[in-house]
Amino acid sequence: MTYYGSKELAASFRTVRNNTLTIAQEIPEDKYSFSAAPGCRTVAQTLVHIAVVWRLQNKIHITDHVSDLANFDFFGFLGPQLAEEQVPRTKQQIIDLLKSEGDKAEAMLAGMSEALLGETVSYPPGMTPPTKSRFEMVMAIKEHEMHHRGQLMVAERMLGIKPHLTRHMEERIAAMQAAAGKA
Repeated sequence: MTYYGSKELAASFRTVRNNTLTIAQEIPEDKYSFSAAPGCRTVAQTLVHIAVVWRLQNKIHITDHVSDLANFDFFGFLGPQLAEEQVPRTKQQIIDLLKSEGDKAEAMLAGMSEALLGETVSYPPGMTPPTKSRFEMVMAIKEHEMHHRGQLMVAERMLGIKPHLTRHMEERIAAMQAAAGKA
């Protein structure tokens, strides 16, 4: 019996994407060109990257059903995805892209059978580990987004914006302290 399958993965991904959308909405459009340091993606580029990079997992697991990555053309696939980060977009276009691509990623995750999630994929020689389950690989969609969302939260701080997750935690702590003082 499994306790965490495709439906839970999809729901968890949706939570992550909704938090990313909140950040995208809170950063003013005139700050979308902000980059935390030379060589780093801008806010806009990071958000577009988050929106489209899930397509790699879709290509591997659904479209091509690859079981051995030794001959998979990562750079051939990722090149056009990375080029999308350079396309000028308005804030609303980026938010719309995050929503539409998020819906597609969520549907892909929700539709993966337990059998499919349990399959293993071989990595190119020399990589560690030599194999991973498809479940572990598609978990990377959410983990990768959380990594970049952390970068966006630092960018928010640098722009003078307190991230919404921080504000919510502070509100919960204040409510707990107030309740404790009344007890």
